[in-house]
Amino acid sequence: MKKVSRRSFVKIAGMATAALSVSGLLGITTGCAKESGSSSASKPSSPDIKAATGGKSKVYFSKNIDSEHLIKLYEKVNGEITGKTAIKLHTGEPHGPNILPRDMVKAFQGQVPNSTIVEANVAYGGPRSSTSGHLDTLKVNGWNFCPVDIIDADGDVPFPVNGGLHLKEVAVGSHLADYDSMVVLTHFKGHAMGGFGGSLKNIAIGCASGNKGKKQVHGVADYGKWVTGGLFMELMADSGKAICDHFGKHITFLNVMRRMSVDCDCAGTSAAEPVIPDIGILASTDILAIDQASIDLVYNFGDDRKKDLIERIESREGLRQLTAMQELGMGNRDYELISVD
Repeated sequence: MKKVSRRSFVKIAGMATAALSVSGLLGITTGCAKESGSSSASKPSSPDIKAATGGKSKVYFSKNIDSEHLIKLYEKVNGEITGKTAIKLHTGEPHGPNILPRDMVKAFQGQVPNSTIVEANVAYGGPRSSTSGHLDTLKVNGWNFCPVDIIDADGDVPFPVNGGLHLKEVAVGSHLADYDSMVVLTHFKGHAMGGFGGSLKNIAIGCASGNKGKKQVHGVADYGKWVTGGLFMELMADSGKAICDHFGKHITFLNVMRRMSVDCDCAGTSAAEPVIPDIGILASTDILAIDQASIDLVYNFGDDRKKDLIERIESREGLRQLTAMQELGMGNRDYELISVD
């Protein structure tokens, strides 16, 4: 299949949603979106995540997308963030129109002591496939207000995947081992291969080295081609588990549901114009709960402007990300959504 590259679809401007309530956020309870097909029907049944985690996970929410509320949400989930801290952010292709606002990220990063934005080189070609080109792109996109560590600039190291669905280890940028904690700051949106890109995608692909790890996660190493569908979602879950296990309690997650194109920020200027309006920011210490809540917010959006993003998610079997994380014991699909507004 073709490698991930720039794509374009219909163009309609996004707009802000109306105020949302805690108990009925866009019609949501804490149910799960409709399941898509899975390539692992023969996998053992999912563990009892709810029992293992002691009930519902907490997911904090604000409809306001700005630095003030981003910081406010972070303070709800940063209790275990200590020491040298990696902020995993998708910094985007040159002039990408949908990447997170630099001023918002700058204000946020300034509130995280001893923090560095981290990225890894890509495997699909273009300027970000080399460290030098990647550094140039960072300057173009305005990521020059704090250190940015290209974590695979000096190669990679294997992180074990304990009890993985497919992978036994994944090659991550070697610098990642130098950090004590990680803040996963994610632009939630669609994705050409994953259906959607949430916290899982941000670390599973984003921390894997461009030379080796991303080929493992995309299936190239074992299958000789870039795999798609449920298998790809399972490989992402394996990689994400390795990252989460490495940091243990010292990892937390923020999903910014803004300018949600059906395309990832890796599509650069060719990304489709977002159709679904901006929704808000979510925060949790539970990677599965925050991605599940983000998906539920999309599925329960009040009108048909959600349909393009849902079509992208389902056509790629993107919901398999959630059940794969559940099978790996990575978190809880049952959550309580708590507004900070």
